[in-house]
Amino acid sequence: MTHHLALIGFGTVGQALAEILRERGKMLQKQGLDIQVNAVSDPLKGSLYHPEGLDLNLLLQAEKRGHLDFYPERDGLQRGWNSFKTIEDTDVDTVVEVSYTDIRTGQPAIDHCRRAFQSGKNVVMTNKGPVALAYHELSKMARDCGVDWKYEGTVMSGTPVIRTARSALVGNEITEIRGIFNGTTNYMLSQMEEGVRFSEALESAQSLGMAEADPTSDIEGYDVLYKVMILAQVVMGIPVDRDKVIRKGIRDLSPEMIRQSLQEGKRWKMVGSIKKNGNECQVAVQPVLLSLSDPLSGIGGAMNGVTFVCDLAGPITVVGAGAGRRETGYALLSDLIHLIREEENDGIRGEETIIRQDALERREKVD
Repeated sequence: MTHHLALIGFGTVGQALAEILRERGKMLQKQGLDIQVNAVSDPLKGSLYHPEGLDLNLLLQAEKRGHLDFYPERDGLQRGWNSFKTIEDTDVDTVVEVSYTDIRTGQPAIDHCRRAFQSGKNVVMTNKGPVALAYHELSKMARDCGVDWKYEGTVMSGTPVIRTARSALVGNEITEIRGIFNGTTNYMLSQMEEGVRFSEALESAQSLGMAEADPTSDIEGYDVLYKVMILAQVVMGIPVDRDKVIRKGIRDLSPEMIRQSLQEGKRWKMVGSIKKNGNECQVAVQPVLLSLSDPLSGIGGAMNGVTFVCDLAGPITVVGAGAGRRETGYALLSDLIHLIREEENDGIRGEETIIRQDALERREKVD
């Protein structure tokens, strides 16, 4: 059965998902996964919808020409719908929410989620804002509406840290989470170990596309702040007040401080941490001196890593890419695959329940 998508946003991540679906479509179909893009809506690039699906080659070619108006005309093709009309009026199963969103408010992605759930559609997303700021409201709404909401890519892109904590580590109580969640600051600190000044390390990160022209979110810890808020709520089930999180950036660190710490057998890292304390948790985002024996201290360059401290399994560290267009596009694909598989399993369980009920009724008649 075909699973139909509407992409809300068609920037870097949305295009990456379209490219992956184009490249891996036949392989996915062999595994019983037929995923079709039926709609795209982007405020800058335009909007398209066709109930029989969009041609991904033509879609990506139109984007390269600068606007989805360059997508060829065909019978039944709708153009010009805004994001909310696309969510409400398209006959799709899942909304892929990758719009440009204000991280401070979570909008418009929060409202996109609300409208999708109310319309009976699943949501898969990589936007941090809705999960960090409206997790309990949106997760309850999804349950009440009988739909699914997935957001693996919000913390470490294609590296499955949320799924690891919620599935692979089930049965443990996770008492602490510590991680390097920002590749830009990790790269800069690695450069500064080589004697590079802060300003030069930042300029290098910007030239490589790791840091934005305004790097405040990275170097002052706001990006990591939202990621630890997500993990605290999703993994530990504890709500976090953004204003009560300790947050400090890396601007005050100097190459001399960093080299001195290495001589002492320690290394500065920008760490997001969550420590459970009863029904509350202590959350901080700040530079921390780690022992060189700590697995997180060995994570260099733009890589990310997270350590889950478990009461049964002990500390478990997951390392992987924390950003990148292909990696984040893969995070969406991974969520879509899990969503489809879960729906298939629910269908099988439902059929098995009906079969058991029928068998029981026949047995009762015989008795």
